[in-house]
Amino acid sequence: MASHQSRPEEGRLIVQGEDRPGIVSAVSSALTSVGANIVSLDQYSSDPGGGRFFQRTVFHLVDLSNRLQELGKILDARLGEELGLTWRLVEARKPKRVGILASKADHCLLDLLWRQRRGEIPMTVPMVISNHPDLGDDVRQFGIPFIHVPVTKDTKAEAEKEHLNLLKGNVDVVVLARYMQILSGDFLDEIGVPVINIHHSFLPAFIGAGPYQKAKERGVKLVGATAHYVTEDLDEGPIIEQDVVRVSHEHTTADLQRRGADVERQVLSRAVAWHCEDRIIRDGNTTVIF
Repeated sequence: MASHQSRPEEGRLIVQGEDRPGIVSAVSSALTSVGANIVSLDQYSSDPGGGRFFQRTVFHLVDLSNRLQELGKILDARLGEELGLTWRLVEARKPKRVGILASKADHCLLDLLWRQRRGEIPMTVPMVISNHPDLGDDVRQFGIPFIHVPVTKDTKAEAEKEHLNLLKGNVDVVVLARYMQILSGDFLDEIGVPVINIHHSFLPAFIGAGPYQKAKERGVKLVGATAHYVTEDLDEGPIIEQDVVRVSHEHTTADLQRRGADVERQVLSRAVAWHCEDRIIRDGNTTVIF
């Protein structure tokens, strides 16, 4: 799953549907028919006898931008009409626009901005929105607009309307970088793009405030983090990435928090990078990641 800098004429074709004979051949012949050269191809079948099929193909095609429509028609006919598959065609040179929501914790947010600036994640960040003003100066140092939208129990609906006005049509994905507010089902329906969240992996244990203190009191031996897509069912969406580190009785609550923050940063950055590289295919409440 190595990342690499995309070339100007590189495309990605994401395919999924019911497995059957002839899919790989159809994909290859469709791409070959327009003169495309396949650079890499990853595929997975949950069961060759009528299971689910998933494929991510990276290809090179001269004058790709101007030939997308032509290629799309061929894919519609060969993959959609003939084989009943769903497919998605992406120009790799166009980075995903990532809107970030944050609160007071800075570790996940600044890690994403730093990786974006270094070119480690193929994304742009049109804006960071926060319900607290604390991180404004840090974000502006990256040359990224910081927008403070206060949220209270009484103003949550108005705040979400403002979020929608800012984000809708301007981002391809929303990332909750330790954003300490629950998004409503209406917001998720309206935003129209995937939303990625990060949280500690104690859930469903140690819920609520002070999870690391509760975990310390319980004597946990692992702390970790989970990145997932957000659905209306709180913290129940498709999991993208998880990781853990070992801890012991010698670690204080502050040690657990510090080690937990390190894992959160790494897990979220991997999840966002994989999404931006079109490596994740959602299938119901699970994911296939190439």
